[in-house]
Amino acid sequence: MPLLRIEDLSVRFRTHDGAVQAVNNVTLSVDPGETLGIVGESGSGKSQLAFAVMGLLARNGEASGRVRLDGQDILNAPPKVINRVRAEKVAMIFQDPMTSLNPYMRVSDQMAEVLVLHKGLSKRDAVAESVRMLDAVRIPDARGRVRLYPHEFSGGMRQRVMIAMALLCRPKLLIADEPTTALDVTVQAQIMTLLADLQRDFGMAMILITHDLGVVAGACERVAVMYGGRIRELGPVGPVFADPAHPYTQGLLSAIPRIDARDDELAVIPGQPPDMSRPPPGCAFQPRCAYRRDACDDRPPLAPFAPDRWRACFAPLDELRAGTKAFP
Repeated sequence: MPLLRIEDLSVRFRTHDGAVQAVNNVTLSVDPGETLGIVGESGSGKSQLAFAVMGLLARNGEASGRVRLDGQDILNAPPKVINRVRAEKVAMIFQDPMTSLNPYMRVSDQMAEVLVLHKGLSKRDAVAESVRMLDAVRIPDARGRVRLYPHEFSGGMRQRVMIAMALLCRPKLLIADEPTTALDVTVQAQIMTLLADLQRDFGMAMILITHDLGVVAGACERVAVMYGGRIRELGPVGPVFADPAHPYTQGLLSAIPRIDARDDELAVIPGQPPDMSRPPPGCAFQPRCAYRRDACDDRPPLAPFAPDRWRACFAPLDELRAGTKAFP
């Protein structure tokens, strides 16, 4: 039984200029202990999908569909229910810890507040547990640094603090939204190694939202490729990366810089992501796709084509695999 099951999830925002459909009928699942990567360009709907699951949509956002976590339906649940779920079952870390941590509160107070509120610990016991968790995320001299303010930590250390806070209540599922974007490459590698170690130690599942395919290759078992608010391809990381079955996936992989390529050989996906307030008819990737055909005026369904693999595309697989229309 999946730990998380999302069915036909849609997210819509009301604006002065009309409605923006950020997520469209997304269906996917995450098994206990699994790491699922969600990739796509900015604006593809990755973060809004996660915010809907967490009950963190903006005030003008509306979510429909079904989200079941550990058998409990949590989409649009009352605040009392979703707060308990966030305390006991699911946690989230964000890409910019400086905007997630309160700059006016010591780290010890911010972390202890979680345990006092959700676990009923005394302030003294909560601070002691916070120190143990800072040790777990490998912050040097955790006992001495727990009473510092966020600005007194480096970017990488602040991200470790956020990870520690997310894990205080031992969640079954951790959602990591671009957790290494603001960090340099060396620190990125350290954070991803840390997350993998903690996932193993705590036995939790993880959803990793990122635009970095290299991170997905090293950390995830399965990957969902999103574009225009929909999943375009879904499957195990190895087969998807070795044999992409959607032109968008093919374009993303082609755009990864290669050490053996010349500077003028870097592939690009032409055009821009769609304006989701005025999405194109049919397949949203059609205006940028080298494989487009008349059938693309209709919206391709996400359908299975091999064991554990799904795609939403009308282009024949043999044409994609031949690479006759690869991105320039």
